[in-house]
Amino acid sequence: MFSCNTSTSGHSTFLLTGFPGLEASHHWVSIPVNLTCVVSILGNSIILLLIRTDPALHEPMYFFLSMLAASDLGLSASTFPTMMWLFWLNARELPFDICAAQMFFIHAFTYVESGVLLAMAFDRFVAIREPLHYATILTHSAMARMGAAILVRAVLLNLPGPILLRRLLFPQISVLSHCYCLHCDLVGLACSDTQINSLVGLVSILFSLGLDSFLIVLSYALILRTVVSIASPGERFKALNTCVSHLCIVLIFYLPKLGLSVLHRVEKHNYPALAVLMANLHFLVPPFMNPIVYCIKSKQIRQGLLKRFQRKRVDVS
Repeated sequence: MFSCNTSTSGHSTFLLTGFPGLEASHHWVSIPVNLTCVVSILGNSIILLLIRTDPALHEPMYFFLSMLAASDLGLSASTFPTMMWLFWLNARELPFDICAAQMFFIHAFTYVESGVLLAMAFDRFVAIREPLHYATILTHSAMARMGAAILVRAVLLNLPGPILLRRLLFPQISVLSHCYCLHCDLVGLACSDTQINSLVGLVSILFSLGLDSFLIVLSYALILRTVVSIASPGERFKALNTCVSHLCIVLIFYLPKLGLSVLHRVEKHNYPALAVLMANLHFLVPPFMNPIVYCIKSKQIRQGLLKRFQRKRVDVS
């Protein structure tokens, strides 16, 4: 930590941090990180292309899946550049404005993804609870309004963060905990009073991740209540099976966050490399795993992929 004696506002330089103790091996560490990012970008781009071009996938569930893929692409695009910058070029310096912009986009796309997961939970609830009215409840206009609301919420909750950061004083050089900029990290490095920033950050999390996770749990409680009332065991299994993919990506999204939160409060300083690894998994794993989960579990996605490959083979022939 650098001294606050020469603190400035809006003109600080932040130093990215890779894996403590593995600085000499960053080029090797970058290989799995880069492969994960490339697979994430390709996988989510393919999902978007399939849903856009295949009429069989023009359904509410796949509309929300396309929103999830778009948010994953945004999250990858927000974190990947500084990872590449650090691991390949060994360039650690990041100006305040770029750091604040990256912080805004990382948190905004995270909140968008959380909101989409909630919308997908509502989609599964309607499909199981009101199957006859599914198409009339989740119309194109209703889904468009939900998507717009998710996006507007993410922007409004994150907009005060970078603005309030500009009034804080930072050392001329500050060392970040990760290879990207996060709100809690920047607030912790400030030399001036951060009570307002911390309060805004807490409210932002409560009205996004906190509210969404509570409503997702509530949705599944109502889904289970509905499924239990179904007489046929086969129909119960079929109804629950439609939720497996969504449950998997909810766990993939929230469990790394929970693990990172516990680690920060228990033994972060004793195991800095583990804390950095958990923080990177927290942003790398969901965009990487979401397309894989849906390709494995969704018959329609698999059929869409097969049709596209068969069409290309015919064109080549």
